[in-house]
Amino acid sequence: MLDEIAQAVLAREEVVKYLRADGESGEQARERIFAYLEELRTTQRHGLYRALQHPLYPILRKIERKHEQLHHVVSATRGNRIVYASNHRSHTDYLVEPLVLDDNGIRPPLIAAGINLFGGPLGLIHRYVTGAIPIRRNIKDPAYLVTLKAYVAEMLKKHDLFFYPEGGRSYSGELKPAKTGLIHAALTANCTNLVILPTAVSYDLVLEDHILARQRVKKTQRPFTRELAEMVRYAVGYRSRAFVTFGAAIPVSDVNPQSRTDVLALTRLIRARISAQYKVLPTAVFAAAMRPSITKRDLESRINQILEELTVRRANLGVTSGKQAIEEAAEPLETRGIIVLESGRFRVRERSVLRYYARSIEHLLATPGRTH
Repeated sequence: MLDEIAQAVLAREEVVKYLRADGESGEQARERIFAYLEELRTTQRHGLYRALQHPLYPILRKIERKHEQLHHVVSATRGNRIVYASNHRSHTDYLVEPLVLDDNGIRPPLIAAGINLFGGPLGLIHRYVTGAIPIRRNIKDPAYLVTLKAYVAEMLKKHDLFFYPEGGRSYSGELKPAKTGLIHAALTANCTNLVILPTAVSYDLVLEDHILARQRVKKTQRPFTRELAEMVRYAVGYRSRAFVTFGAAIPVSDVNPQSRTDVLALTRLIRARISAQYKVLPTAVFAAAMRPSITKRDLESRINQILEELTVRRANLGVTSGKQAIEEAAEPLETRGIIVLESGRFRVRERSVLRYYARSIEHLLATPGRTH
């Protein structure tokens, strides 16, 4: 028997049109859509969500959660359906950002997450407790794409949603271009009270920095169990702050989902808002100013120059001087094995990882790619 959501998906105009136009038999097409619907099915049990001692708690407790501009969320919750759109730095984003909302008495939304996160016990928690929707990225199957968009549109009639316009995590460290798929799906929900809430997450240290930086470009989808084992390894001695910054809600009632121009313009606006909100932390400016070998005085001067430029551009600064940046970033980066202080000079030990942090603020600088 079909549940309410499945019936609503099958009744949507785009799904009906696909079933009529598909080259295979109608029954085969329906079976494929049913299979994808079963895969996408998710449930959030908020009581369990709050009471749950998360399996990744040993890692979570090492990340100090901080929020900024929460009033934008509070205002948006008054009579609106919210789609949170965030940049994507780490697997811990899926945990940190919804927990920031829950910490402040705001019910976490459903969250669109890569399907690789849905194996084993953690996958069961995502599917039946936190309300995560498994997403197959880069798939071209029309049956999947029409089912995914229809499912997201129907879920938005009852639930808020959190998703990452970049798709997967940034392996290079930079803010990647935004994709339009889920933004378009949200617009087709036809919710007159729908708003997009741009959200930015920034870390002093990203848990998977060494893993991501050495690849720079994602080549294959590795099993999450393997990635989790690597994360646990790099969690030894790991401590970080996570800043989650919320922006003003973007109303979308005037955006035509059938207009590619409108959808692209909205996507660019969302990315620009996320970019402007991104918290600039000491490790990022330290990395952007660093040379293969440099004295503390010269490094401080270079950081101050970068901070002057960022100030002019009205960046969201979490550091105000070169001295502060060095005091707060040098020890964590050295402990992480990224730099070393020898004979009064800072030297680079892990150039790819240092560049990963430098690229995280390239979108805020006039001359990107100028470091190292």
